[in-house]
Amino acid sequence: MTPFVYDIALRVPFRGLTRRTGILVEGSAGWAEWSPFPEYDDAEAAAWLRATLEAAELGHPAPVRGSVPVNGIVPALPPAEAAARAVASGCGTVKIKVAAPGQDLADDVARVAAVRAALPEARLRVDANGGWTLAEARAAMAALAPYGLEYAEQPCATVDDLAALRASGLGVPIAADESIRRADDPLRVRDAGAADIAILKVQPLGGVRACLRLAAELDLPVVVSSAVETSVGLRAGLALAAALPTLDLACGLETARLLAGDVVAEPLVPDAGVLRVRDVAVSPDLLVRHAAPPVVTAFWLDRWQRVRRLVEEER
Repeated sequence: MTPFVYDIALRVPFRGLTRRTGILVEGSAGWAEWSPFPEYDDAEAAAWLRATLEAAELGHPAPVRGSVPVNGIVPALPPAEAAARAVASGCGTVKIKVAAPGQDLADDVARVAAVRAALPEARLRVDANGGWTLAEARAAMAALAPYGLEYAEQPCATVDDLAALRASGLGVPIAADESIRRADDPLRVRDAGAADIAILKVQPLGGVRACLRLAAELDLPVVVSSAVETSVGLRAGLALAAALPTLDLACGLETARLLAGDVVAEPLVPDAGVLRVRDVAVSPDLLVRHAAPPVVTAFWLDRWQRVRRLVEEER
């Protein structure tokens, strides 16, 4: 497999990023993406690579559904821009980023209120990425609960704090993301009673098949989410959502619209809040257009070689 390094700008800053970079490879089963965030060490990035190699060499499990409902994604934007993006997503469920660095609870409330006013019938979720202390999360849930939240994703960083928050009886279900995908023991959220919902991301958790096994062990409702990937990486998330035995909640797979470009001619974007389960075809012209500059390419190829050695030693 020859790694190709891509570099694509984001339309708006998201998760502290202004550009998304990573590697695409073509294996016997098709194209796959490897794009662990730059700050992750080699050991953590190895799980992402196992997912990449699975997709490239084995392909995806057979689907049990032909389409997947998805949530629109609203970054930590000013209220009017947040509302406009929520409406433009065309989704009946919307996830709103909160607890962003440099912002406070008043900013979060204003953003959620604006989206609720623009979409009075939508299901709203918030995602704090572990940005609140337990006390801050309690205050935030009290302030945001009147807007009718479907759930709060990773409001606190630790499993113990999630469990304590969930036990507070604030009326907002808790979803665990980082406490599953970055945990030594992803089952601890279940054992501690720390979450009502599990957020699963294919690359960080080692592949679609590993996620299916984990979903069965967690025995919680699952929301499949992306890691802000190209449509190649999104295809793996879509495969997981399509293969889950039960899928009652919209998935976080609307993120292709966050990118200012893609490597496929027909990106995986939803129609009326739904993604059709389909394969994607990488465009040679778009690969050239989004080729990373030399410095970025060197960083990723060196990282690929190091982490590939780690994964090969495991096999």
